[in-house]
Amino acid sequence: MKLDRSIPVPSQRINVIDALRGFALLGVILMHMLQYYGYTSPFTLEEIKFPGLDMMIRWFSSRVISGRFINIFSFLFGLSFFIQMDRASKKGIDFRGRFLWRMALLFVIGLVGSAFTYVDILTFYAIFGVILVFLYPLKKWILFLIVCFLLSGIPYMTIIGFNNIRMEHTTTVNPSLMPEPSDKESMASTAPAENARVPDSSFFETVKDNLTTKTIDKLQFQFVFTPRGHATLALFILGFIVGRLRFFEEVNIRRKRNLNLFVGFLLASIITEVTIHLIQPKSPINLIEHIAKGIEIPFIEIITINLKVFGSLLQSGTYALGFIILYQTRGVGKYLDLLSSYGRMGLTNYEIQGVVGAILFSTWGFGAIFGRWGATELFLFGLIIYTTQIIISKCWMKHFLYGPLEWLWRSGTYLRWQPIKRK
Repeated sequence: MKLDRSIPVPSQRINVIDALRGFALLGVILMHMLQYYGYTSPFTLEEIKFPGLDMMIRWFSSRVISGRFINIFSFLFGLSFFIQMDRASKKGIDFRGRFLWRMALLFVIGLVGSAFTYVDILTFYAIFGVILVFLYPLKKWILFLIVCFLLSGIPYMTIIGFNNIRMEHTTTVNPSLMPEPSDKESMASTAPAENARVPDSSFFETVKDNLTTKTIDKLQFQFVFTPRGHATLALFILGFIVGRLRFFEEVNIRRKRNLNLFVGFLLASIITEVTIHLIQPKSPINLIEHIAKGIEIPFIEIITINLKVFGSLLQSGTYALGFIILYQTRGVGKYLDLLSSYGRMGLTNYEIQGVVGAILFSTWGFGAIFGRWGATELFLFGLIIYTTQIIISKCWMKHFLYGPLEWLWRSGTYLRWQPIKRK
């Protein structure tokens, strides 16, 4: 590839979008730190140092962070798709072919990220990006109907199988679908917990496991055990729709609208939470176990999990609009704008988070040390890593136009080296 200055550097960036992306990555790193970045932890109950704080942080993370921030990150991807397509269209360029190639490159980046930690989601983003290209010509109302269909639970119930859903809250087991436990599994189920240990794995063994077995686990979690995958695709399409509505182009002059939407999302979130509390069974089942073992699932459980996912989307909307309102508030916005450099390097920072997480928690890294940390230490350490990335991003963007991975991705997209240094 050769350096090409004929492709213009994007102008008229909407800084609040970059800052919002940086804000979303805060929740991503905190949640992944509490999950040991997908690595099995040798943590034992005897080593808990702050049991009260740990319990509070895990409750806070599950009710406030989990799923909410990655929703914003996914939504912004769909929005970025629209911005790229729209800017190319205004220049008379059909960007769809180039965007498909761009998604192929993102898939490769995602594979590299998944090699370090299987919780990396970029391979899914690349596939959903391809779907967006084919949805691009559709009218807004058709796209909105597709979103409603994805969030209705019908695709999820189709995967589970309507024959495996019961209307009443009693469950029966189909013996033919029950997996036969192996001798090794039987021994593991009776082995004392204190004798359990994490098997040592080399870097290459971990890479192989992440790209094979763990990837299958990730697919099952996203589309079989939960409707998260369908919700993520819906968020991509919603980001595209919001882009078409020119919401962010008017975000600075429509502040009353922003406030009204914030109140609307907040009230809808509260109503959804109350509804879940009223209808969910007093003794909820282990949905993943039921699906894995072929046990019939009560319909009310399907309704409940879909409402929980929908509620997390509403909470994500509340967070995003609340952030936008604060960003526009004098005295607060200048501090939140520190996140804009972080967000402009969102791809680089996201992948660095994964690599650092792998080094911290893998057996070939420092898992024997950091894998024993409790929620309090992990939460605080996540904040330290995030703050360090903010400082580095701020310094980097003073001298360069793009983050390192963003520059490579852009250069690969056009098959020519792009300018990176600021003049």
